[in-house]
Amino acid sequence: MSLVITNANLLLGKELDYVEKGYIAIEDTRISSAAAGNYKGSGKRLDAKGFLIIPGFINAHTHIADSIAKDVAASDGLDARVHPVFGAKKNILQKSQPEHLKAFIRNSVISMMKKGIVAFADFREDGREGVVLLKEAIAGLPVKCVVLGRANYYSNPRDAAGLQHEAIEQVQQVLEMADGLGISGANENTDMTLSQYRQLARKKLVAVHAAESKETAEFSKVHTGRSEVDRVIEYLKPDFVVHMTNATEDEISLVAKRRTGVVVCPRANGVLGAGIPRVALLLRQGCLVAIGTDNVMLNSPDILRELDYIWKASRATEDEMIEPRELLKMATVNAAEI
Repeated sequence: MSLVITNANLLLGKELDYVEKGYIAIEDTRISSAAAGNYKGSGKRLDAKGFLIIPGFINAHTHIADSIAKDVAASDGLDARVHPVFGAKKNILQKSQPEHLKAFIRNSVISMMKKGIVAFADFREDGREGVVLLKEAIAGLPVKCVVLGRANYYSNPRDAAGLQHEAIEQVQQVLEMADGLGISGANENTDMTLSQYRQLARKKLVAVHAAESKETAEFSKVHTGRSEVDRVIEYLKPDFVVHMTNATEDEISLVAKRRTGVVVCPRANGVLGAGIPRVALLLRQGCLVAIGTDNVMLNSPDILRELDYIWKASRATEDEMIEPRELLKMATVNAAEI
């Protein structure tokens, strides 16, 4: 069955070019064409006069499973709330019943859909079981989820050892079910471990948190002599890095040169007191930037609020106005490209 939306104003293509009075043709639930002017073919027609149609929003970074812990430890800092080894989040997820986790995950995803989000990329802890739980929780919902799983394995970054056999098996099991790997960070892994994650993932996606806070940046330099960003770019070679809130200009330049995507999470950074990502600088340096809402326990999964926040915060902190078109690209076409 075909449907044609006519007489609509569109933001079209990778540059979100404005098209007045265009059409969108849909065949079997998929968009077959979109352009200016009138559609010549047949099909049921829907007049969209007065409407502006844009691509659906993509939430490029979430931790959806901690929906069950909204505002828990609200006065604490980054590590106390979400550290993968000893944070409050870890304890809550371990003690929660799977069915309760699924219910909260599903409710959060429905909330995202109501806010125009059609896809999201989730860092899913707890190995293969965590990936399966997420997929079961959102079964039947008309939303795309890019699941980036993780083994329950962390190590001292000063060590030289790589993944133990049991951890390698965990990673392989995760990759059988997931779209790739979502690594906590360089500070919880050795150089060899980071390299092994890349090798095991092969052509699947690999992403990692980096330069989220001043504390994590300092920890890396004290314990390894190098920055988080330097280490993940050299050893992990991720498809994208999350945060870059406290990255230096040299680190931003390195990420841009390697054509590694960047996903910023401005409001979550604000909640944790981690700072404000320098989005205007990231864009000026040539980074491909998308936007995410991060942990639901910290922050509501609302992309429009993220865009509003970073637009104002960037003007205040960088004295530079980000073009609205660039903001919309972060929430749509940039995220899709990453």
